[in-house]
Amino acid sequence: MAILKIIEFPHPNLRKVAAPVTSFDGKLERLVENMFETMYEANGIGLAATQVDIHKRLLVLDVSEEKDKPQVFVNPSTEIIEPDLSEYDEGCLSVPGFYEKISRPKKIRVGAQDCSGEKFTIDAEGILSVCIQHEIDHLDGKLFVDYLSSLKRNRIRDKLQKDQKNSS
Repeated sequence: MAILKIIEFPHPNLRKVAAPVTSFDGKLERLVENMFETMYEANGIGLAATQVDIHKRLLVLDVSEEKDKPQVFVNPSTEIIEPDLSEYDEGCLSVPGFYEKISRPKKIRVGAQDCSGEKFTIDAEGILSVCIQHEIDHLDGKLFVDYLSSLKRNRIRDKLQKDQKNSS
């Protein structure tokens, strides 16, 4: 297994729309293993393939306290079940050090495939719903900062660019 490099906002590749996964093989399984290792190493609860500069519709997550309930969603799609909004403090491995309140639908239904291509559907609410919606946004080239005012988004971008410049 390997730790993958997480690209950070405002990297332009975070805006790429991910293509559907069509090959369910050992290469996909290795990518999933590496994404989990990367996510756990970075103390995250979710990671989209886009964040590691792989533009396939794939995300991994584990919202359990013990970090022992990994979930994989290949080619995920969502349907809103409960349109009432919940507000959560969201952070992102691609926007390190920033947390902002974001409103998202409370309950969703997710259709996806597992690593072997088997289709499944789950209903999600709470932090699981938030995490899935956040990661699917990545697959669509969208970031949680896009829900913020342009002033806040620009401040975050400028701070991260300064930090990236200072660390290189």
